[in-house]
This record gives sequence, structure tokens and C-alpha cells, in this order.
Amino acid sequence: MFTSLHAFCEWLSNTPFSMLLQNVAWIIPAVQSVHIVCISIVMGSVGLIDLRLLNITGHSQPISDLTARLLPAVWWSLLVLLLTGALLAIAEPIRSLTNPAFQAKMLMVLCVGALTFFFQKMVRGDVSFWELTPERRLAAKMTAIVSLLLWVGIVFAGRWIAYMDVAFGG
Repeated sequence: MFTSLHAFCEWLSNTPFSMLLQNVAWIIPAVQSVHIVCISIVMGSVGLIDLRLLNITGHSQPISDLTARLLPAVWWSLLVLLLTGALLAIAEPIRSLTNPAFQAKMLMVLCVGALTFFFQKMVRGDVSFWELTPERRLAAKMTAIVSLLLWVGIVFAGRWIAYMDVAFGG
């Protein structure tokens, strides 16, 4: 498997589009800047939602109102993150795709995406879903904790991509 992945990365890094990304000096810093801004939007929005689910802040606002206002920003930012992340991976496929930190990050992104989708579906189906019973409030708190842990893990894994690259001799 690794040989096939490595061969694919070699091929991808030699495509004209990858070469363009690699050789135009301003592209990668611009893409990274947009990526970081979107990370900030997602982390801020998710942080507010999760802190509300944990009943730490936002007590005067129903969860459904908060999510209706913030989740669209999360989904749009995730779309931009997907696009900018793909560009970064295409620019340096060996550094990214074969990197354990990158792979862990992508796994966590899939998990938190599914968790967010599930959470949003529950809120849309019943605006008071997470507030009706003690069991649902506990489930909301567990959802928030898992969400926060995954998002922090994603940020750490994203930063570790550069260091894992060095550790693996990239």
C-alpha cells in the first residue's frame, strides 16, 4: 500500500498543476492564510456552540438559535478548508499524504464532520432536542466534549504535519 501511495504522490507532485503550486512563490502562503482564517472561523463557531452545550456560556440563548446562526459558517468554512487543504496536499503530496499526522487529521475531520452533521440533524428535527431531558443534556455535553477534543486534535495534527515530515526524513 505504501509503495502505491508513494508512487501516486510522486506522480502527483510532477503534474503541471502541482508544479505551478510549488513554483509560484505567493500561492502557498496565500492558500495557507485562507486556510488559517477558516480554521479560526470554525474553531470560534464550534467553540461557542460547544460551550453552550456544556452550559458554560450563552444561557439566555436556545441551542437551536445558536446553531442556526453559526453552523452555516462552519459548513462554508469547512468547504473552503477542504479546497485549500487539497491545494496544499497537491503542492506537497509526499509531505502530506504519506504523513501519519496528516492521516490522523483527516480521520478526525471525518469523525467531527459526521458528529456535526448528526448534531445539526437532531437540532433541525426538534429545536429543543438537546434540552428536553437530563439524558439528552448529558448527551449534548458528551457531544460537545468529543467535538472540542476532535477540533483541538485536528489543529494539533495540522501543526504536527511539518514536524512529522522532519521526523520521517521528508
